[in-house]
Order: sequence, then structure tokens, then C-alpha cells
Amino acid sequence: MSEELHDVRLTVNGATHEIRVPARRLLSDALRHDLRLTGTHVGCEHGVCGACTILVDGEPMRSCLMFAVSAVDHEITTVEGLTNPDGSLGPVQQAFAECHGLQCGFCTPGFLTTITAGLRENPAPTHEEARDMISGNLCRCTGYQNIVKAVERAAELSS
Repeated sequence: MSEELHDVRLTVNGATHEIRVPARRLLSDALRHDLRLTGTHVGCEHGVCGACTILVDGEPMRSCLMFAVSAVDHEITTVEGLTNPDGSLGPVQQAFAECHGLQCGFCTPGFLTTITAGLRENPAPTHEEARDMISGNLCRCTGYQNIVKAVERAAELSS
């Protein structure tokens, strides 16, 4: 017996997409496999690591914990949608590059989306607030120091 498919209209990075998915298709899988937006990484598949973090209506959300059918009528932003309108790097992306905030890069998309939302809430974080802003995302490579510097630099670039 085949699984019933549902027609889903998703608004991702300002563009509308129509896909047919099973009811239990994770949003992370729909983004990666159905829409070919592979910037959203899947690490733990339990909502713990933060690699799959996207923005849903501007708020950080673990896409491995949300079904694609639940994303209808919401504005989704993935790491691919964080660039400036002219295609150049957005301030958080630029700060990561300047501050060497990445090594292997696997966790980077989740950090970029998390920090983007965090800076909207708090555009001038203290050092401790910057550390707290990224506390829900895991990185195995960097030791977090350059990521915190990137948060602070992104705040400067955004002001």
C-alpha cells in the first residue's frame, strides 16, 4: 500500500513552490530532496544539534522537527535566502568569512540562520549575549570563539 501524498505550497526564500509529499515528510527532507535546497543540513535528526535550523516567519526552527505539511502559510528562510538582494553575502555570512567562524562548515547554515534571527531580536549583543545566542547550536570543530566573534562582527556590519 502506498502512502497518500498531499499537495503542499511552500514559500521559501520569497518563492512559492508546490510539491507533493507524504504527511510525515520532514521539512528538512522536503527542502533538501524536493526543493534541492541543500544548504539546510541534517545532523542529529532529533532537534539537538541545530544544523537544520531555518527561519519560519523569522523565528529559528529545527526543520527536522517540523513536517512539510505544517509549513503551509508560513514564510520559510533557509541559508540560501540570507544573501543580499544583489547576491552578495549578507552581514552574518560576511562576518563568518571575516572572522573564520567555520571550519568543516557542516553546522554553519544553522548558525547563520540562528544568528540572523538573534540579531533581529538583539542588534547589539554583549559578549555573553552573543554566546547565549548560539548556545543551542553545536559545532565540533571551532571551539565557538570565532563564531562568537562573528556574531559581534555581524552586529557591527548590520548597524
